[in-house]
Amino acid sequence: MLGATFLLALREIRRHILRSILTTLGIIIGVAAVVTMVTLGNGVTASVQDEISSLGASNFIVFPVRTDRGTLRPFDQDDVDAVQRQIAGVTVAAGNVTANVTAFHNGQDWDTSVTGANRAFLEAQTVEVTEGRAFTRDEETAGKNVCLLGLKVREEIFLPDVSPLGEQMRLNDVSCIVVGVLEERGQGASGADDNDTVFMPLKTVQRRFRGNDDLDFFVLKYDAGYASSAIQDSLVDLLRERRLLRDAEANDFNVIDTAQVNDALGSVTGALTAMVAVIASISLLVGGIGIMNIMLVSVTERTREIGIRLAIGALAREVRLQFLTEAVVLCALGGLVGLILAFLASISLASAIEVPFVFDPTINILALAFCAFMGIVFGYYPARRASQLDPIEALRHE
Repeated sequence: MLGATFLLALREIRRHILRSILTTLGIIIGVAAVVTMVTLGNGVTASVQDEISSLGASNFIVFPVRTDRGTLRPFDQDDVDAVQRQIAGVTVAAGNVTANVTAFHNGQDWDTSVTGANRAFLEAQTVEVTEGRAFTRDEETAGKNVCLLGLKVREEIFLPDVSPLGEQMRLNDVSCIVVGVLEERGQGASGADDNDTVFMPLKTVQRRFRGNDDLDFFVLKYDAGYASSAIQDSLVDLLRERRLLRDAEANDFNVIDTAQVNDALGSVTGALTAMVAVIASISLLVGGIGIMNIMLVSVTERTREIGIRLAIGALAREVRLQFLTEAVVLCALGGLVGLILAFLASISLASAIEVPFVFDPTINILALAFCAFMGIVFGYYPARRASQLDPIEALRHE
């Protein structure tokens, strides 16, 4: 019986194909809008989490800030070593400095930055070397003129089909030998392209480009088995003690927990996605009302047909099931078309705004199920009205 009812529903929809399309337009637009917004929201969330992960997981980033008096006290390597030695749970601590430079090679030049770091910093920030190797311990200790290329710098001043390994390049007036190429990275916390940099040993950059032993900031990676709040408290206490800050004085440094930033940004983007999806779902309600309206019209148009079915022995529940099935099939078909449009729109928009396309089967299945549920909700009243018609009065209807 269900199969026959389903075929009857499809026949009625096909008989009035244009009206069916216009009726389901609200459902189609609503589903397409909701699924597209959720998919793009997932893509934005994934993109943000990708950017945060470039700072490293389970990391603290510590940098100096200006006091009320306008002074800025930089950190040095002794501070980093003290943190590594004295705070339980810290697995890696490493400093970093940067300087703006112009890179030269083979008659090409490119304005970029040089980053002074050691292997510990690369580990803490999960920076991988895809070609060649990282710095050796001797190169870091001696401050040798060796470098690791970011992909953007390689594209701009090196030939695409030639390996840069072993090649000599110049940063301002400092020559260095390329020993490795870094993996592709995203956008940094400052908004700069992390691929547009050259890494050299920390001591080399401090001596040749900065002229001092100061650090711009340092990163520490901690064991996930330790409570991050306890490590942060110990870190703040140690740095205040080393920087001779009195109890009444504010910190002249900031500590950023990348895990907390990741969670916070994920919550914000998730809330925004949910809000936009709720707003877009209003069109689903409008579409459902349109379905109920057209089903009531259909009942009126087919009053004589309903009377004949009841007169020859059809039960009221069978008539009700027929109209309810038509409403559910109409909504489900609209939802299916909406999902197809959402898939195409999501791919196009994700590419346009440069976020990953994250297909979520759950939201697609839920959207289709919700459409079918709307068919039941908004189709029940017209179906009930059809089943309660008096056969004699229905047969008299012209």
